[in-house]
Amino acid sequence: MKCKKILPKSVLATAISMTFAASVYAQENTVKEEKIERIEVTEYRQAYRGDVPVKSLPQAVNIVTGELLEDAGVSDFQNALDFSSGIARQNNFGGLWDSFAIRGFSGDENLPGGYLVNGFSAGRGFSGKRDTSNVQSIEILKGPGSALYGRSEPGGTINIITKKPQFEEEGYIGASIGSFNMYRVEGDYTNAITQDLAFRVNGAYEDSESFRDTVESNKLFFTPSVSYNLTDETTLVYEMELLKQETPFDRGIFILPEDFDDFDTVPRERFFGEPNDGPTEIDGLGHQVTLQHKVNDDWDVLVGLGYRQSRLKGYSTSVELSPGRQLLYVDGETVVRQRRYRDFDSTDISARVELSGTIELGGLTHHILIGGDGYDYELDSLQERWRVGFGSGDTTFSLNRFNPVYGQELPVTTPNFDKKETQNSIGAYVQDQIDITDEFKVLVGLRFDDFEKVFTDHLASTVVKQSQTSTSPRIGLVYEPSKLYTMYLSYSEGFRPNSGAAFNGDSFEPEESKSYEVGVKFNNSDDSLSGTVAFFKAEKSNVLTADLVNLGFSAALGEAESQGIEVDLTAFLNDSITLTLAYAYTDAVTSNDMINTDWGVEIPAGSRLINVPEHKLTIVAMYETVLAGKEANVGVSVTYVDERLGETINPDYILPSYTRVNIFGSVDLTANWALNANIDNLLDEEYFGSSYSHLWTQPGTPINGRISLKYKF
Repeated sequence: MKCKKILPKSVLATAISMTFAASVYAQENTVKEEKIERIEVTEYRQAYRGDVPVKSLPQAVNIVTGELLEDAGVSDFQNALDFSSGIARQNNFGGLWDSFAIRGFSGDENLPGGYLVNGFSAGRGFSGKRDTSNVQSIEILKGPGSALYGRSEPGGTINIITKKPQFEEEGYIGASIGSFNMYRVEGDYTNAITQDLAFRVNGAYEDSESFRDTVESNKLFFTPSVSYNLTDETTLVYEMELLKQETPFDRGIFILPEDFDDFDTVPRERFFGEPNDGPTEIDGLGHQVTLQHKVNDDWDVLVGLGYRQSRLKGYSTSVELSPGRQLLYVDGETVVRQRRYRDFDSTDISARVELSGTIELGGLTHHILIGGDGYDYELDSLQERWRVGFGSGDTTFSLNRFNPVYGQELPVTTPNFDKKETQNSIGAYVQDQIDITDEFKVLVGLRFDDFEKVFTDHLASTVVKQSQTSTSPRIGLVYEPSKLYTMYLSYSEGFRPNSGAAFNGDSFEPEESKSYEVGVKFNNSDDSLSGTVAFFKAEKSNVLTADLVNLGFSAALGEAESQGIEVDLTAFLNDSITLTLAYAYTDAVTSNDMINTDWGVEIPAGSRLINVPEHKLTIVAMYETVLAGKEANVGVSVTYVDERLGETINPDYILPSYTRVNIFGSVDLTANWALNANIDNLLDEEYFGSSYSHLWTQPGTPINGRISLKYKF
């Protein structure tokens, strides 16, 4: 069950989305007697890297391959990130988006995680939970990066590299069934149309219930693409993404203060929303066009344009967070709820051009990267709300925690906020990695950003404008005394705009950061063992978190810092056994005292950041064998997540640690047919994936399994 591997010639990362990459070198072959000249795609070149190999970059880079995801039966992006060190799950917005922290930093808790697809931003806006059916690999570029990628989190940048068209026919179609009435079909097909034109079509449809009462969802993910070799040196690639998702808004369960030690307030399957709200609908449409031109053997030009539109709309009901409205604190059983309507619509246009190559100057080899990018982002947000009066004791639309009865008359919502935000930015960057000797290399980089934001509050009839320029330097040192290991250190200053405004209408200043990293990359002579050990420290200001009083808004948390160590290892113990390990120790805390007038609480310096464990470890072992004369493999993955803070303003609310064990296996029944089986959470561990508040805490999925049958051609 080996997937055809494509060498990623670069690791791309752009915290801002915009730019991009994914193009191709070409080579000519002669087809037997027909003497037909045919161009085949042999390599995909990623943006924001130039010609510097991963091993020589002064920073840690993790790559999660599509082959690993297929073997482990992982079909969603959030679960795929468990295979990398230093990534922690964050607020998933009622199950509607992917959100994560890298090295303790996650950005705004009221927005999804800021990941990239082929270098273009896919995290801005509301594009739902991402499927992995078109993933070739996932690159996690850690640490200092804003001096090149721009507007990124200091913890790192995640970039998804998608499957590209090939000039030889290949593909598959598969079907899966699983626990909670899960049904899924997916497929992938690529072939040549002419000697210069190839296409690819892949995607998936999934319909599933859930271990959560009354919760069921469906999603469609469709991603066609075309690659056209204009000449032997120039390739044009177009890719489209279409997403449709319907799922109920589900904030999870609540934990009362008296149960903080044993977490047994309610069963993990109990739903406190309202089924009659119907699903929240998410629609996403994205386009990417990239052009790569090979000027000569030393220089390449990359040009790209991206467009993404997304919309989220629907009603939701969730547990009321306000203590003055919540009767659970009075009688222990009456769950007061609030109801909302959301209509969020976003448009994101980005563009980029880049020149990269190598030149001999002053007796030294210079690996030059020069580029410019820009984006135009617009977000329209309408939210309506209904809630009971403060201190009224009103039980309208409430539930009994022990015996919930759904189907009550639905309250009418009224506008809570109606706002529009536009962001415009232009950036330019230059980087030079200089080979001082064969062993010593120096990287210097500089990025300039010109950013403008306009925030319009339609209900308050106010307009707030903000503009800022920022210069982000970067420097790194690399020492490669042999082909077996590389030592490096790096420093970078960063910049990332903050979206939205506070409840009082004040605009947020952009985040600013400083990042430090020192590490070693190593491998043995036959590459049967390879890995990275990295020590890091990052500081940033103007950090945002969720405003638990004025829901839907953010609040300024101030300054924060994170430091720790990461270890990523891959070992081929013999021809049959592969072992991978990803471990991180992360100490992420606030670095200033703060008193929040909205919350009425003091957050002292040294307070933990929400949902970030100090220790996280994932080990994956796979064994390839022969079963009844058929090629087969079996594997196990074990993930340990340490305890985490579950609510920003409540240091006593700590989510307990957990260990989740998954097993998986596959067998090639024939040359074309393969059977896969997975059991997740084998030991049926009761755990919590993330939390927004002690009244909105997401329970983890209990033991579940699925079987997949795939036809490959």
